Amino acid sequence: MNGTAEDADAIEWLASVAPDPVACQGEWERSPLGVTLLPAGLRWDVLIVNGGLGCRTLDVLMSCVPRPSPVLADFGGFRTGFFVPRGTVTRRLGTGVRGAGRGTWIVAPYPGRTTGGVRWLIPPDGCGTLTDPAVLELAMHEAAARMAGKEGNGR
Repeated sequence: MNGTAEDADAIEWLASVAPDPVACQGEWERSPLGVTLLPAGLRWDVLIVNGGLGCRTLDVLMSCVPRPSPVLADFGGFRTGFFVPRGTVTRRLGTGVRGAGRGTWIVAPYPGRTTGGVRWLIPPDGCGTLTDPAVLELAMHEAAARMAGKEGNGR
């Protein structure tokens, strides 16, 4: 696999949650789809929102934090997943927000590779950067307000 040092760090960080990290990396590299299943809730949880709100939330986050956590999206643009500290999904989640935490699994694409079904909008940095759930919630509120404002103005 050709990739950057950051990709290698990201691969190692992601695979570290797998039951067998070395086997996970090997299977991931050989997978024709370039994806693997990883358990959530060990190092991180994932908050999943609909694609329209997710993309706008990411825009807001990009303007207020130096580097957001990893962010996943499906190629249809229907869902966006934000990596947050583990345990976040055990708290009350807002309307329309789903969570992947302990006991659940996510589909993760190989960093640095384009896949057919899911992609990184913000790839992992390998350092474990996660978005503060309170900051993410505020960004979602701001994104929703912007969306409502555009709809209210007939745009």
